[in-house]
Amino acid sequence: MTTNSCDAWWHRYDLGMRDNELVFASRHVSELAVQFDSPAFFYDTNRVTEKLNGLHGALTSAGFAGRFKIHFAMKANRFAPLLTHLKSTGLCGIDACSPAEVEHAISCGFNASDISFTATSLSQKDLQQLSRWKDVFINCDSLHTIRRIGELCPGRDIGIRINPEVGIGYAENDKLRYSGIASTKFGIYREQFQGALDLAQEYGLTIRKIHFHTGCGYLNGQLDYWDSIINECLWFIDQVDTVITVNVGGGLGVPHTALDAPLDLSAWSQILAKHFLDRHLNIEVEPGDFLVKDAGILLLTVNSVEKKKNITFVGVDAGFNIALEPAVYGLPFLPVAVKPNSGEPQTITLVGNINEALDVWYHHISLPPLHENDHIALINAGAYSSSMASNHCMRGSFKEFLLY
Repeated sequence: MTTNSCDAWWHRYDLGMRDNELVFASRHVSELAVQFDSPAFFYDTNRVTEKLNGLHGALTSAGFAGRFKIHFAMKANRFAPLLTHLKSTGLCGIDACSPAEVEHAISCGFNASDISFTATSLSQKDLQQLSRWKDVFINCDSLHTIRRIGELCPGRDIGIRINPEVGIGYAENDKLRYSGIASTKFGIYREQFQGALDLAQEYGLTIRKIHFHTGCGYLNGQLDYWDSIINECLWFIDQVDTVITVNVGGGLGVPHTALDAPLDLSAWSQILAKHFLDRHLNIEVEPGDFLVKDAGILLLTVNSVEKKKNITFVGVDAGFNIALEPAVYGLPFLPVAVKPNSGEPQTITLVGNINEALDVWYHHISLPPLHENDHIALINAGAYSSSMASNHCMRGSFKEFLLY
């Protein structure tokens, strides 16, 4: 089966082949290629809003009506028109992890009170800047941060980011875990927790929130483990009688292969209900991937098709520097021919234009025959792509467009 089969796993009502052409967000991608050229990212606002509504519906049905907030993890995608769209929906705030992200969110229409801030290894300059936004809620990631915040703004309400020493990631990918057996820089460990409470008391800080983010991209098969992670976090929550909110971070995943099924939001939200409804705690969630990853594609042009040894390499006009997840995290961005040519499918390896061995988009995939100047699209390119881009080899140019 080729990726352009009519029953391909990635087909949706808003993404698929129609009359032998790729359609995304009600647009023929071939027409987008003519109008805007490549490399170019396109984001579907309707898909993003649909995912937000799905989260709202699941949390409401689980019993959290009026008791939850969603904060979009802005590090996933900071394209200003997208952020402005998110603000216009009224369905989410922002999860920021640097002062510059806070400023950018405000410039896109969010209020300081819409922003939850969680970061690591903060400088004195960072903290001084944060202290000026009295309505930005700060989750302290370390004893260092608690002390510095206490010195700069004693009496403030804060959250504490904890490290439960267990983590989760897509396909058991250790690179996507923020906590686990190996020590990480993220959060406050159990043996440090009393020290954190003592520091908060010393500076008159009130701990209103416990925050934990333990990994990225989990799906249905990992929900039991997600349940056990929350169990490990309950000890921290139960030590502080001033806590009114639990922020469970992000990490909700989307399918990457035919073996993946979409995350069951009802099952996910019921796990939260089991642990937190009787404790009368509010819930915050910080999705990034879940909201925007499958709402984006990256349009590319074929530069070359050449067989070397026993492999046919198809080279395109962008490399891993503008969307690095396949190279760094092993997360596949599936290539799809925009207007498939006739002929027998060919097994190819898709590579970019960066002079590095890491610059491979996809190994050994079956696609319709490709020729120079054909267009392909990489799906699932809406998150952690443009926001992590670099100008390596001075090939960092790309465009971004929001589709309504």
